[in-house]
Amino acid sequence: MEDTTRRAALKLGGFTLGSAAMARALAPLTEWVPTLSVDEFLQKHYKELSKADMEAILRRLEAKTLEEYGAEVHIEDVRPIPDVQFAYALNLSRCIGCRKCAEACHKENNHDRPTGNSYIRVLEMEKGSLSLEHANSEYNHPVPAEGKFYMPVQCHHCDNAPCVRACPVQATWKEADGIVVVDYNWCIGCRYCEAACPYHARRFNWSKPEIPAAEVNPNQAYLSNQIRPQGVMEKCTFCLHRTRKGLQPACLEACPTGSRVFGNLLDAKSDIRWVLDNKRVFILKEDLGTHPRFFYFFDK
Repeated sequence: MEDTTRRAALKLGGFTLGSAAMARALAPLTEWVPTLSVDEFLQKHYKELSKADMEAILRRLEAKTLEEYGAEVHIEDVRPIPDVQFAYALNLSRCIGCRKCAEACHKENNHDRPTGNSYIRVLEMEKGSLSLEHANSEYNHPVPAEGKFYMPVQCHHCDNAPCVRACPVQATWKEADGIVVVDYNWCIGCRYCEAACPYHARRFNWSKPEIPAAEVNPNQAYLSNQIRPQGVMEKCTFCLHRTRKGLQPACLEACPTGSRVFGNLLDAKSDIRWVLDNKRVFILKEDLGTHPRFFYFFDK
């Protein structure tokens, strides 16, 4: 048996966290370990999988999705494109708070339907203020409201990501194109990354996702929008199953006002570079030194 197994990772986590902390971290496992097969439990870390290993895993996940959700899906291992560095920018002058982006994220990424989960929170803010402490993400009135502006927040894919440093089992990391990902099979559900993220961008699957077969997005990727199991952390992946194929993120396509800009930082002719070169952009919580790849700007 390979030395680097789930058991080895848990042992490493126990050494790192201490016995009391590890017991709390492993609490979610009591909910979902009984549903795992031996192959799933002993599966190696994503970075250690051979091409043959990955192919077997993808076919197993497709069969499992068909069995549990009644949906035929195609799951790929979509790798980074060479010489591409992704980034996002959002025009706060145009955003009207309609939440179409969050709705598109919910559907594209196979989120649990009863909870209405999404990787995007849209904050309603007072004009003239950037106080996140007084923002409202639960508004239910017609938008845009007078005297308000709207700030969508999601994973910022930080170059100095606190979530990556916080993970005791290296289940999350930054890819070559700048996207921070999660190996859902390797995650132990300790939620340390959630606590470390200053943008509240991570979600925990408290229960097995419920999605009608007809609503399952069949175009999936292992590190992106495959249906995540109960007991693991998940987050925005810049829709890598789309963007690594030259498409735009689902949230951008759904935006009715053209507020969102996405692209390759290394392409001098890209929309994202035009924004960064010509607009006065800012980032959230700059003092923390996270160096995010998510930028905000106003028209004026």
